[in-house]
Amino acid sequence: MKRSRINEIMAEAEHMIRHYGFVLPPFAQWTPDEFKARKDAARNVIDARCGWDITDFGKGEYDAIGLFLFTLRNGRLSDLQRGGGMCYAEKLLISKQDQLTPMHTHVIKAEDIINRGGKTLVVELYGSDDRGHWAGDKGGTVFCDGIRRDYAPGEKLRLAPGESVTLMPGDWHAFWGEGGDVLVGEVSTVNDDETDNIFRDPIGRFAAIDEDEAPTHLLVSDYRTWFA
Repeated sequence: MKRSRINEIMAEAEHMIRHYGFVLPPFAQWTPDEFKARKDAARNVIDARCGWDITDFGKGEYDAIGLFLFTLRNGRLSDLQRGGGMCYAEKLLISKQDQLTPMHTHVIKAEDIINRGGKTLVVELYGSDDRGHWAGDKGGTVFCDGIRRDYAPGEKLRLAPGESVTLMPGDWHAFWGEGGDVLVGEVSTVNDDETDNIFRDPIGRFAAIDEDEAPTHLLVSDYRTWFA
């Protein structure tokens, strides 16, 4: 993705987030130089990979296959492993109209996907085989706003604003906006985007960046380069 396009997406996303009554934390506004100057104080943000995250999943077609995310907070895997402490994460996402987030599941993370505002969020679901692998002939069970719902393979849930679905490891899911863009909340166990996203088809989690202009704000995928 071109850095200029990423900068545009950031500005568009912040406008939509504010429109629905959310305000990003102060570090979201830091320039790259401000972030670098405050890197010691912000070590927890960096290590937890909180912040801006914009991906085309390596396909180069962001409007068709892509996702905007901002990780607001993220716990520690060590706390999750010992069973106490900061074991949770929270994100805001924007799923644009007909913009696919490809079919995937997680090994560790359970998550609530919440329509925070906008149009309809479509979530397509499949179950897993006994080893947790995608199974095109299996359904499963999820909870929508706490209410049990059994799903058939390939069933599409349609979440209106305020509605949610709880997805467990092994619930394979893809999603997109229907009728317009959707502001999505995600509340989950500790999030590890490096290793815990298992895609059905070979695909990249992070975008390759064409640096055609300077970044307005750093992406989480920039941290390794800027703070090595």
